Amino acid sequence: MKVLVTGSSGHLGEALVRVLSTDAQTQVVGLDIKPSPFTTVVGSVTDAALVGTCMAGVDVVYHTATLHKPHVATHSKQDFVDTNVSGTLTLLEAAASNAVASFVFTSTTSVFGDAMRPDPGEAAAWVTEDTKPLPKNIYGVTKTAAEDLCQLFHRTHGLNCIVLRTSRFFPEQDDDRSKREEFGDANIKANEFLYRRVDIEDVVSAHLKAVMKAPDLGFGRYIVSATTPFLPQDMHELNSNAAEVVRRRVPGFDDLYKSLGWRMFDRIDRVYVNAAACADLDWKPRFDYAHVLALHGKGLSPSSGLAAAVGIKGYHDEVFTDGPYPVDDESSVDD
Repeated sequence: MKVLVTGSSGHLGEALVRVLSTDAQTQVVGLDIKPSPFTTVVGSVTDAALVGTCMAGVDVVYHTATLHKPHVATHSKQDFVDTNVSGTLTLLEAAASNAVASFVFTSTTSVFGDAMRPDPGEAAAWVTEDTKPLPKNIYGVTKTAAEDLCQLFHRTHGLNCIVLRTSRFFPEQDDDRSKREEFGDANIKANEFLYRRVDIEDVVSAHLKAVMKAPDLGFGRYIVSATTPFLPQDMHELNSNAAEVVRRRVPGFDDLYKSLGWRMFDRIDRVYVNAAACADLDWKPRFDYAHVLALHGKGLSPSSGLAAAVGIKGYHDEVFTDGPYPVDDESSVDD
């Protein structure tokens, strides 16, 4: 089997290449604008001729290449349209022409935008595939457009396309300065496993499952996030007194937090629900909040070996003194 992985020098692209390359029966082509040990072809997804060459004989496409939320303050809107929309279109056209069996597009929970930002006192957002996307920045807008292109190519060309809306899996520090000043990084990430984070090992497994299910499903959009312990009836209290809800759903978390000097967030404003991905893709994520706490309690790394191998990459060549990347009014929206 021949597989094309775009964005092969990035977090998820590298992780996919690492895993796929362990199968001697799989030929992996890694495409990225940046060279790396996991990239075999250096170039852009917007280069139709290059993409056509890379697509020859390919059975499966994992399209992870993208401009991310951290690029909103450093790249133009046209840059986002070129890479995230036009680049996806170029890949879809080549995939359809080459009768690719499965096309998996890595999207983001940022497409939901304003749909997941309730005011204090309102219920937290229970975010499922039925939640209407309301993107708030150019990143979310272009990823939503790319998702729609995938659906269009399934409808008009019969291309089997699965869209995976992933929550946070990057190991970089949080972009919110006030949160970084109030909480330690490990504390933040552990809290996020309750509602908005996923380990990269589980993201990779979701992509592999999506490829297997694509011929049967044809098209689908799925949220890929750690399994939450919360229930819909928790949403009102969760947005005002998160710690009390966590005590009810994860008894005993307080003792570990006290020993580590940690705190729970005062409020949690949204919960990403992975039930559809688990059911339709037969996906079983390994890392959830309870598992992460158990690892911390044993003094072990709370991340998978794959996450450790990929490590921290950053999103820019420049190093910024006031956070992992610059934030402006548009890029300050949480994903």
